[in-house]
Amino acid sequence: MPQIKKSDEEFDVVKYFLQLLDDDKDLSSGIAAIKTLLMILEKKQFGTIHILHTTMREAVAAMRNTDLSIAAIVSAGELFCRFITLSLDDKHMEECRQIMLNRGKIFLTKLLNSRQVIAQQAQRFISDGCRILTHSRSRVVLNALIAASRNKKSFHVFVTQGGVGNSGEEMVQDLQAAGIDCTLILDSATGYVMESVDFVMVGAEAVVESGGIINRIGSYTMGLCAREMKKPFYVLSESFKFSRLYPLNQRDLPNEYKYSRKHLNDVSKVHPLVDYTPPAYITLLFTDLGILTPSAVSDELIKLYM
Repeated sequence: MPQIKKSDEEFDVVKYFLQLLDDDKDLSSGIAAIKTLLMILEKKQFGTIHILHTTMREAVAAMRNTDLSIAAIVSAGELFCRFITLSLDDKHMEECRQIMLNRGKIFLTKLLNSRQVIAQQAQRFISDGCRILTHSRSRVVLNALIAASRNKKSFHVFVTQGGVGNSGEEMVQDLQAAGIDCTLILDSATGYVMESVDFVMVGAEAVVESGGIINRIGSYTMGLCAREMKKPFYVLSESFKFSRLYPLNQRDLPNEYKYSRKHLNDVSKVHPLVDYTPPAYITLLFTDLGILTPSAVSDELIKLYM
C-alpha cells in the first residue's frame, strides 16, 4: 500500500487513490476509496466531527473527479462515513478518532471478504454442465465462477465484449487461465445466445433503492432478453455498492454516472458507459448481506444508513 506523508499539505488524495488501483488491478474503486478515507483518518488531525465530515466529503469529491466510474466511490464513501461516526456523542475528539479508526478497519476487513462470501452463496446455483451468460468483466462474478470450478464443477460461460474497451476479452483471458470453458461473443449476439443458456450472471457498479442496478452499458438489454426468454437474471454485488439513488428510467441517471468527466459539457453525441436495469428484470441479488430479492434492497439500505 502506498504511504502517505505526515504533512497534510503533501497528501494528494487523487494520487493516493489512483496509486492503490494501479498497484492492485483487482481492487475495486469503492474499496480504494475506503482505503483512501481510512488513511486520511489515520494521518490527519480533526478538531471537530464537522471538520472531519467536511474533509471526507472533499476527499470523495476529489476522487469523483477522476475518469473512473463514480457510482461505487460515492456509495462506499457515504457508507464508510456513516459507519465510523455512529454514536460518538460526549467524547473527546482524539477518543472519537481512535474509535473511528477501529471501526473503519473493521468495516474495510469485512468488505475485503465480501467477494468470497458472495462466491460461496452462488455455488448452489452453478450446477455441473450449466451454460452461463455474463456481461463484460466483473471481479465478483469471476470469483464466483472460479470458486465453482475449484469445486470440480464443469460449465461453459458466454462473455459479451462489453462495449468500449476490452473488458470482455480480459474476462475471457481470466476464465481461460482458471481452466474454465468460455466463449467471447458480440454484445449484439445476446439474444441469439440467450435461448441456449441456463441463466445470466452479472455484476453491478451500483445497486439502487428500487433493487435495480447501474452497470456496464448493455446490461439492460440483457435483462430484457432474459425476461422475454424466461431465463433467471442474477446480480452479484458487494453491499458497499448500495446507493441511495432512485432512478425510474435511463434519463433519471445523473450524467456524471453515465459519461466520462471529459464529455460532461456536451453529451449529445457521446455513448453512455452504463445503463439502468429496473428491478422487474432481476431475479435475485447475491450480496455479502445475503441473497436478496430486488424488493428487499430498500430494507437493507435503511438498515445500512440508520
